[in-house]
Amino acid sequence: MSGETSLPAEHIPGATCEVGGWQGWLRQAENVVLSLALGATVLLPLVEIVCRKFSLPGISGGGAILQHFTMIIGMLGGAVAAREGRLLALSTAGNFLKGSAKIAAAIFSSAFGAMIAVFLCAASLDFVRTEREAGKILAYGLPVWVVQMALPLGFGCVAARLLWHSADKWRWRGLAILVACVLVGLGLKPPLPPAQLVVPALLALLAATALGSPVFATLGGAALILFWGADVPVAAIPLTHYSLVTNPTLPAIPLFTLAGYFLAEGGASKRLVRVFQTMFGQLRGGPAIVTALVCAFFTSFTGASGVTILALGGLLMPVLLAARYPERSALGLLTGAGSLGLLFPPCLPLILYSIVASSNSKGGDVTMEKMFLGGFGPGVLLVALTAWWGIRQGPKIEQTGRFDVREAGAAIAEAKWELLLPVVALVTLFGGFATSVEAAAVTAFYAFFIETFVYRDLKLTRDIPRVMTECGLLVGGVLLILGVALGFTNYLVDAEVPAKGVEWVTSTIHSKYTFLLVLNLFLLVVGCLMDIYSAIVVVVPLLIPLGNAFGIDPIHLGIIFLANMELGFLTPPVGMNLFLASYRFNKPMGEVTRSVVPMLLVLLVGVLLITYIPALTTILPRLLK
Repeated sequence: MSGETSLPAEHIPGATCEVGGWQGWLRQAENVVLSLALGATVLLPLVEIVCRKFSLPGISGGGAILQHFTMIIGMLGGAVAAREGRLLALSTAGNFLKGSAKIAAAIFSSAFGAMIAVFLCAASLDFVRTEREAGKILAYGLPVWVVQMALPLGFGCVAARLLWHSADKWRWRGLAILVACVLVGLGLKPPLPPAQLVVPALLALLAATALGSPVFATLGGAALILFWGADVPVAAIPLTHYSLVTNPTLPAIPLFTLAGYFLAEGGASKRLVRVFQTMFGQLRGGPAIVTALVCAFFTSFTGASGVTILALGGLLMPVLLAARYPERSALGLLTGAGSLGLLFPPCLPLILYSIVASSNSKGGDVTMEKMFLGGFGPGVLLVALTAWWGIRQGPKIEQTGRFDVREAGAAIAEAKWELLLPVVALVTLFGGFATSVEAAAVTAFYAFFIETFVYRDLKLTRDIPRVMTECGLLVGGVLLILGVALGFTNYLVDAEVPAKGVEWVTSTIHSKYTFLLVLNLFLLVVGCLMDIYSAIVVVVPLLIPLGNAFGIDPIHLGIIFLANMELGFLTPPVGMNLFLASYRFNKPMGEVTRSVVPMLLVLLVGVLLITYIPALTTILPRLLK
């Protein structure tokens, strides 16, 4: 496999260093189990399709088994992300500290995160104990509680690994363990009534977040503190976590993401760049058009996870510079284009939004299929605006060469199986041949097959387990955030925050168009402060009642939300594309941020067009109802 298309060593589990002894065996065992669980999520839906086709009895309890495999992937993937020190954090302020200040920040943020994970572990044990008493059976005589033990085990592993990564010397790790124990003790036996300690505890959580505590600790900690102060059993948090990660539609997320990882780790990037280069490279601004199209294609499958920048940056940057693009313009274009495919099916945020919105009693009929259709027009608009800006930044020449039919045909012929991937996904989903999860499984298997047996870019025993582990790490880190975020959201719902918000907004704002403007401003701030996954779980249930109050189509509201979150990938302090571009191109964060400002303004115009021209979103869902 080419080094240009593979992820950097720092982004591959186990690639950063060789570990021997029991740690090496544990690492290998975790990777194997995670890969097998992902493999099972692919095979189970395929078996169901075959059984249905030939009128054979399916797997008894197959749906429930698949959902619980997703739970295992989520918890084990989160544990692996903690093992690799790659749990998503909102702040990197700790990286700018030096000496003893840096050590102290790492100890406090890690200890606080570990304390949250310990309480989540204990709450999960209470939840599992209750489920054990209920005596439910998953399938084939296997009690549900046995599988649910993945929850406390996962949180326990995360806690231990946060403490391990708190420092590289045992004396500092010992101090982190001591701080975590003190924090746990204060939570169990507070010096004052918990209601009086809620504000100080939230301030401590905010400080830990600013110093680098993971996102799951921030959201889970907020939920724990608020439930603690209200004297509500914290077992409600693992209950909501469990209900989310066993949602019947959720397996589509790891499956479509796995398909994207097979593409990113194979040779797809080179072949697709060649296709778009032969089709558009001869035009004025052709390299910019190529960049926008190939990034959108990749991101639609990799889930706006930043893999696009890592996989394509080394290929596209030389193309842009060779076409005499200014380095700053090329850097801004690549950084901005890295999240372009977020509105195209089958991107992960579209799926997640449909799950969260449809589970809300006021969310209406927000299905995955409708979100896929609704995002297509706005997605094309943002790609077109990006390409337009890129064309204007290029050298002022009309044409750089002639269209070579033979070369274009050869490029398309070479990449034809990868170009068919979206067709396979959409035809399977919209053609009535399979459910959404089954369509995701077909797509993942197709990507695996072509990259392993057709193109032979991935070796079955060497590369596939590594790629599946990397995918599981990403999915696990995301699901860890989503599960605890749902607990925080439920607290807000119980406190009637959405109802009070609707009452206040409707009494203050009377125009639908004014509300949409304020909504965009609010979402831009959300995108600056929250990652897209936690924002979906926390903010969407608050927005849906407001959208209903102003008569906004729920699909349109969803696309407005996601289009604004797409800008969040380019805005500090949590803009993931800024960090990844800085890493990939070895540029200071300040330089990357300045380079992306023009792209940010162009995409902002696109977001306003999406907001005030609903037909861009609603026409396809209505035509294909």
